[in-house]
Amino acid sequence: MKITDFDFSLPESLIAKRPQKDRTGSRLLVLHRDGTVIHSLFSDFPSYLNPGDMLLLNNTKVFPARITGFKKSGGAIEMLLVRKTGDDSWEVLTKGNFTGNLHISDELQVELVNGKTAKFVCQGDFREIIWKYGSMPLPPYIKRIPDETDKETYQTVFAKEEGSIAAPTAGLHFTESLLREIVRKGIILRELTLHVGIGTFKPIRADHVQDHVMDTEYFEMDAELLSEIAKTKALGRRIVSVGTTTTRTLEGCMSGNCEMLSLNGILRGTTGIFIYPGYSFRAIDSLVTNFHLPRSTPLMLVSALCGFNTLMKAYKEAIAEGYRFLSYGDAMLIL
Repeated sequence: MKITDFDFSLPESLIAKRPQKDRTGSRLLVLHRDGTVIHSLFSDFPSYLNPGDMLLLNNTKVFPARITGFKKSGGAIEMLLVRKTGDDSWEVLTKGNFTGNLHISDELQVELVNGKTAKFVCQGDFREIIWKYGSMPLPPYIKRIPDETDKETYQTVFAKEEGSIAAPTAGLHFTESLLREIVRKGIILRELTLHVGIGTFKPIRADHVQDHVMDTEYFEMDAELLSEIAKTKALGRRIVSVGTTTTRTLEGCMSGNCEMLSLNGILRGTTGIFIYPGYSFRAIDSLVTNFHLPRSTPLMLVSALCGFNTLMKAYKEAIAEGYRFLSYGDAMLIL
């Protein structure tokens, strides 16, 4: 398969720059495997689940990983904190290859090397200072400067475990009241953690899909969750995954495409699973997801679940109907 096989025309006007004020007011396109499309609202989502189904959420929490430092000359360099490599050191992304000291605040300075590694000197709690001076790492296609409201809106209501540099955006549509409604209906609600890294959204440079290699991402889950999933499936109930990150965690574990160990009742590990058409799903039956970029790895994962042609027919209808795309956009449910 070629990367160009996963191309389509996405009007710039349909890329959502800001979220809906009411999370559940987002539109929901329900796609059946036979290609049938139903147009709904996310507030109707519980009506598509049955008692005994299991709904799985990624409870990772995004931290404000974009932070700006200033040279002695006054020039500014923006850094994206990608991965912690030591007590005070981080792998970062910047424009250019600057080496030298940067001033962030009286509480925080940094030594940057080749624009790629940063060693921080911090007076106080590093995380608290980052929340004070950093901004949320909105994807570049949103094309605006993040503001303080994004620290709440670019975060799921069930976010708990801090460590992501991108939100598991399918989860942004849920509210606490909707989750309570889901539980009242008899749906089994479970959580896991996958810290979303740069690899989930890294552009594919290879010409052929099979040549792309995903970066690994860290996950945690209850050690009993995989067996609970198997029991639920054995009873004929559905496993409904919220988002491609949740899906990759589960499928990585069930396919053996991961490294993990169990300690004190918790599975911890990493997975670099890359799911594209031809993959046989072991864990999930249904998927809640947003509308994705052309040629992206999340688009390929969704194509593997329902078929690329079926997906593109649904996308064509979504574009015609003015659905909002990408992180702050509307949602799709694949049944």
